[in-house]
Amino acid sequence: MKSTKKEIKEVIIVEGKDDISQVKRAVKAEIIATGGFSLPEKTLEQIKGAAKRTGIIILTDPDYPGEWIRREITKAVSEAKHAFIPKEDALKDGNVGIENASPKNIILALERARCELQTPRTEFDKGDLMREGLLGVTGATDRRDKLGKILGIGYGNAKQFLNRLNHYGVTREEWQDGLKQLYQNNKRGEEK
Repeated sequence: MKSTKKEIKEVIIVEGKDDISQVKRAVKAEIIATGGFSLPEKTLEQIKGAAKRTGIIILTDPDYPGEWIRREITKAVSEAKHAFIPKEDALKDGNVGIENASPKNIILALERARCELQTPRTEFDKGDLMREGLLGVTGATDRRDKLGKILGIGYGNAKQFLNRLNHYGVTREEWQDGLKQLYQNNKRGEEK
């Protein structure tokens, strides 16, 4: 059965894994979690890369840590869009968080942030990953990590990596150039 969820173009920035699960109940989107009340440099670089490729929407908890994270990301990515869920719509048993918001309230917040919808893209498939040794073979994880850095889409398991290739709009030309660079870098590493 085909999903009827809206597919959001921008990458949605949330705080944690429970937030990711709740947002995925509402919409189809790429999501980056900051890891709670922190913002590691590696995560910030991934957010900057997403902002360049598709844009980002910040959807953090309506509390002090959520606002702190929002401010820090905005310092690095001034063009970020902002989605807000009122505290009373993100509250359950005294706990405030996006993970407590209903899918309806998440969709409303994203719409108010002027999210862009997109048609699902399937330029790349598992066959592409398998042909290039990025899935199901020894060293695939390391190659995906290196290629993700080259392409600016970050590391992901095979499923996440494939989703990012398609969602971030990576072109076949970028793919080929990235693979060429990956192979050249690997060859140089073997020569040392």
